[in-house]
Amino acid sequence: MSQIDGAPERFPSTQWSMVAAAGQSDVDQKRQALQCLLVRYLPALRAHLIYGKRLPPDRADDLLQEFTAKKILEKDLIAAADRQLGKFRTFILTALDRFLLNQLRAAGAQRRTADHAVPLAEADGVEYEHDPTRAFDVAWAKNVIAGAMQEMRSECERSGRMDLWGVFQGRVAGPALEGTPPLAYAQMIEQLGFRSPTAASNALVTAKRMYERILRSIVGQYALGSQEVESEIAELRAILGSEHRSDHPRPSE
Repeated sequence: MSQIDGAPERFPSTQWSMVAAAGQSDVDQKRQALQCLLVRYLPALRAHLIYGKRLPPDRADDLLQEFTAKKILEKDLIAAADRQLGKFRTFILTALDRFLLNQLRAAGAQRRTADHAVPLAEADGVEYEHDPTRAFDVAWAKNVIAGAMQEMRSECERSGRMDLWGVFQGRVAGPALEGTPPLAYAQMIEQLGFRSPTAASNALVTAKRMYERILRSIVGQYALGSQEVESEIAELRAILGSEHRSDHPRPSE
């Protein structure tokens, strides 16, 4: 995966290496690891609070800032994460939900003191979804897919194979992420310089293989073993539903 902004090349890029570094006593290494982890997870946690817990954006931002300061920094939350006990994203989402619940209970207690008995559901002012983790899962899945897309484009640029990115963008990425109609093979010949529909179709097969390889590499940074990688990829696709169904073009299309 490409380097994270602000992190030197020598810094370990795998998620669990960063988790381990975040639990170290070395201040600089710890700060750097925490910064990288927060960059990866805060957007999905924010989506969880706004769309899953129905918090106003400004309130979600304040709560995330407080969670980061009080739990992640002051209480050294990341040091308690254990790869053998489950996914890191489950660990940090559970910690955030517990923090939110404690905040709501404290706010409810204050209101009950002032206004007598006020039910917690009224006191917190939060409207919960039937599946409040859905927003987090979707935001996380989109972040992983976007990272794979970005890395694929960068690899195509480095290798001088932007034709592969062009055909993948036109047939797979664009329709899945932007809802655009799939690029016709006649357009690929005209825009990307393929000699025939067969050549364009073969290039798409190569591009999809490249994408799958890169996606597995990215998922492998936080999944444990090949079986878990495959399970995680299946889960990502299930979360995003039909948005990321495989394209099976034919030369005549």
